[in-house]
Amino acid sequence: LTILGPSGCGKTTTLRMIAGLEEPNQGNIKLDDKVVFSRNEGVVIPPEARNLGLIFQSYALWPHMTVEKNITLALKEQKISKDEIASRLANALDMVQLTGYAERYPSELSGGQQQRVAVARAIVLEPKVLLFDEPLSNLDAELRVEMRVEISRLHRELGTTIIYVTHDQIEALTFADQVVVMHEGQIVQTGTPVELFEKPKHTFVGHFIGSPGMNILPCEIKNGQINFEGKILPNNANIKKTNFSKTQVGIRPEFINFSNDGIKVKVKRVSDTGRHKVIDTECSGGSIKILANASTEIPSESAHITFDKKYTYVYGDDWIIE
Repeated sequence: LTILGPSGCGKTTTLRMIAGLEEPNQGNIKLDDKVVFSRNEGVVIPPEARNLGLIFQSYALWPHMTVEKNITLALKEQKISKDEIASRLANALDMVQLTGYAERYPSELSGGQQQRVAVARAIVLEPKVLLFDEPLSNLDAELRVEMRVEISRLHRELGTTIIYVTHDQIEALTFADQVVVMHEGQIVQTGTPVELFEKPKHTFVGHFIGSPGMNILPCEIKNGQINFEGKILPNNANIKKTNFSKTQVGIRPEFINFSNDGIKVKVKRVSDTGRHKVIDTECSGGSIKILANASTEIPSESAHITFDKKYTYVYGDDWIIE
């Protein structure tokens, strides 16, 4: 499960509450059906008793300890036998592909290798849940891609629940079975990557996920129909309530097509990205971005466009109308 959202939306605070490093003002937290926090019942299970593994944004490795000692320190504190520690260490190093690195120090490792040690330190404890707090943000682009693959592989091999916090939508959509999108301290939508992309329940989700993001345009509701630029737009909404402070129509750039009739727009700019073209257009209702195949012929000045009914949504006060 990935918790996705911009800086300051509450992702890390949520993760720290699950870990027991922060206490919520109210409510309950359950891990594997066991209450680990309840304000009303006075239950506060400390972090070390929650059977969690936490991987930080900073690697948090002891610089004066070898890879082996960094990974096994907690096991030694638990008085686990030497044979068991050796077995778990070998297994953890193998899983993060660092066999042979046990006697090295953090300063002798690359950033990606240090992050692997941090992951090994967490999985060696055999936790029920692994918590990742933006662990790849300090790595360069190539290493981030490599580590995404490795974390996905680890998840398959371990079969352990992973909660992964990130502001990077590509990371979120690459990893997740389920994505929780947060905005200003609130969960605005939970769903699969496909659900979030194809049917954003809130305009923020439409803006935040996708590149370019969803077009959100002011519209009018007349007799239960969407009126935009003097055209009635086909859609799937059952619009009964109309007294919103604002109503908007949302359509992703991928689901807009050029046509001989429809909404008239002026072509302002075409950006060629190789596989696609991003076309910036304008009408009296606002700016509209279109994502087209590289081979698409783009009108030089003005054009007509249509919206795909299946992916045309109406939002009342930022929430989808269904």
